[in-house]
Amino acid sequence: MKPLDPRLLRRARSARRYVLLTAGLGALTALLVVAQAVLLAAAVAPVVTRTADWPDVAPTIGLLAVVVVVRALVAGLQERWAHRSATRAVAELREQVVAHAVGLGPRWLASNPGVATLATRGLDALEPYFVRYLPQLLLAATVTPGALLVVLGYDWIAAVTILVTLPLVPVFMMLIGRLTQRYADQRLAVMQRLGHQVLDLLAGLPTLRALGREQGPAVRVRELGDAHRSATMGTLRVAFLSGMVLELLTTLSVALVAVGVGFRLVSGGLDLQTGLAVLVLAPEVYLPLRQVGAHFHASADGVAAAEAAFAVLEVPLPARGTTPAPDLAGTTVRLVDVDVEAPDRATLAPAGLALDLRPGQVLALAGHNGAGKSSAVAVLLGLLEPAAGEVLLEPAEGPAVPLTAVEPRSWWDQIAWVPQRPVLEPGTVRANVTRGREVAEVDLDRAAALTGLDEVLATLPGRWDTLVGQGGVGLSLGQRQRVALTRALLDPAQLVVLDEPTAHLDADGEAVVLATVERLRTAGRTVLLVAHRPSLLRCADTVVTVRSAQLPGPEVDR
Repeated sequence: MKPLDPRLLRRARSARRYVLLTAGLGALTALLVVAQAVLLAAAVAPVVTRTADWPDVAPTIGLLAVVVVVRALVAGLQERWAHRSATRAVAELREQVVAHAVGLGPRWLASNPGVATLATRGLDALEPYFVRYLPQLLLAATVTPGALLVVLGYDWIAAVTILVTLPLVPVFMMLIGRLTQRYADQRLAVMQRLGHQVLDLLAGLPTLRALGREQGPAVRVRELGDAHRSATMGTLRVAFLSGMVLELLTTLSVALVAVGVGFRLVSGGLDLQTGLAVLVLAPEVYLPLRQVGAHFHASADGVAAAEAAFAVLEVPLPARGTTPAPDLAGTTVRLVDVDVEAPDRATLAPAGLALDLRPGQVLALAGHNGAGKSSAVAVLLGLLEPAAGEVLLEPAEGPAVPLTAVEPRSWWDQIAWVPQRPVLEPGTVRANVTRGREVAEVDLDRAAALTGLDEVLATLPGRWDTLVGQGGVGLSLGQRQRVALTRALLDPAQLVVLDEPTAHLDADGEAVVLATVERLRTAGRTVLLVAHRPSLLRCADTVVTVRSAQLPGPEVDR
């Protein structure tokens, strides 16, 4: 990432406003630094040389106090604005990463599990970049040249000394920065792996605990934790060493200026007021560059996270249509010779899938594990682009419309989807079932009785108002399935997609699913089932067998 990456300014509007404000405050700080040095020399030199008494320089001291107070206020204002802008810019970047990753589809998300960690803890590390590094970078572009020009006006020999030693600071910054960046990239990669594995462990912990294997992944998690700690300590070690090197370098550079000024003061070639002004300004020339180096290493983790975020945002999104979806109550959904390439396998799953899903029909997809039933559902939902074939929407009147030409939101608003692992948001059971719609209590109770959710509610302390956690924590898999079925039953969407709805249910639960499908059929709604159990296949009007096929291997010249 560049010192001031244009991609960051382009992606985050708050960053643009912050840079403009910081640049203005940097120019004001440069004026205050020069004024402070000149006033301090003008106040001290006459008293030391006994050409004036303290009362004579009282007005100068008063002005100096005003300058110091204003400089402190400017620094406080910049710090306050930095924290606010950093929070907003990180939030904007996080929102874009999440939205872009979702737009890339579930297949891309599954192959890039580190995005979840990047969008949470990873981008939080960008705050030091905004709060510490970026202000010092802009100060280095204003205070350093401004103070150097003033020194040149006072004493050209000191200015030449500073001009010769000043480039050493960025040279050492570059050398140390390369090493620090490697440690920061390593730490981000380890943190992403650790976050992904811990999330997977938490999601599967109930199953592991039921099988008595909850201690199994402990060793691997401990190893990843140790690797994360080692990478973090390596970054800190390099940051501390680089800070020491930069401090030593700038101290020696200021000492060279001070020695030259001292010799010329003794020989009479320089008056005291000029010498004091030069000595006060010399550290201010080096300070911004020194702080840039120190804070760059402190923000190295955030810079690595920003690079990863830009890598996600630069992945091109699939093309989205703009045509409103036709009403599914009178539209046939047709899959025409659909092929999907399975990830990490030289297999088409499904291969050559063709089906017609008519309004009010219950259609079941059957086939062996890995045949591509869930992939076929993803293609129909518009979440996955097939390698070949297409999905056509054929309304009762008018021409057929390719799904790729349809505006996604108008399509998804007509679909209720119950995946294999239902997604429940933190909140009450009622909120997860109604999704913000106004539903009468009697309709809720009727739907719950049909799906068996009423038995679940009877065991919950607050019934409909019982709180559940992220992903449905507090409910078993079977109970979550019943919540999702009730939600689909109450959803006004015409098309209901049930992906293995009996996967986590016993025989009683299976009867509940069958009753739910029958109720949906009676209501005239279209149902797409993904099923293995014979009872579910028997309740369908049409059963389509999904098949996979091996891709031909590369030809070998003989």
